[in-house]
Amino acid sequence: MLLVIDVGNSNIVLGMYDGKLLLRSWRLSTDKSRTSDEYAVLLHTLFNQAGLGFSGVTASIIASVVPPLTGVMEAICHDFFKLKPLVVGSGIKTGMVIHYDNPLEVGVDRIVNSVAGFEKYACPLVIIDFGTATTFDYVSGKGEYCGGAIAPGIGISMEALFQRASKLPRIDIIRPPKVVAKNTVNSMQSGIFFGYVGLVDGIVGRIRTESDEEFRVIATGGLASLIAPESETIDEVDENLTLDGLRILYERNL
Repeated sequence: MLLVIDVGNSNIVLGMYDGKLLLRSWRLSTDKSRTSDEYAVLLHTLFNQAGLGFSGVTASIIASVVPPLTGVMEAICHDFFKLKPLVVGSGIKTGMVIHYDNPLEVGVDRIVNSVAGFEKYACPLVIIDFGTATTFDYVSGKGEYCGGAIAPGIGISMEALFQRASKLPRIDIIRPPKVVAKNTVNSMQSGIFFGYVGLVDGIVGRIRTESDEEFRVIATGGLASLIAPESETIDEVDENLTLDGLRILYERNL
């Protein structure tokens, strides 16, 4: 079985594949202070709850945007799974032409999403990933990565309001009942929630004016299912897009 590991700034998402079938997935909080032993204990607990064992893992692939944790995940694979993981980075075969001033600047998570998106949907795409940052990536009908946009994530914006405005509380990110709110909490939720819906639709609309192709818009990431129902431009939510992309990249690099 293949263990895929996506290390993000806020969460570490793992998936276990048997061939192309995703058996289970897990989401852990990203903590740079944890050692490989501590993460291994967490994984051991999760594997046991799912009726899986470490011995069942025969291969692994890692994509990380948190350099201090890349080595930690590699150590887990070496010490506990007894294998050398494939790490997404320079030199890996993606099968995708990258049109960027410096291709090495593109986050590995954005490339993984783009590879998965074109493999699964086989058409021009805009992929929106709602993570610590909200990223927009354009993939052409030829399957080429053409660039995109990066905005602060929803969580970052919410936390900034709490930290920089003395009287504003920390709030949950949910859809408020109305845009014109009657209390402070709902007012903050309205600004953040509907503000991001507008950001998504606005950027996608501007991409349409620059593109000569009709494209689909795929959303992924932790808050995609929250924003998508209100968006006028998101066509589909694919929660496992990044995990599927890691599986696809592993298969391409066998």
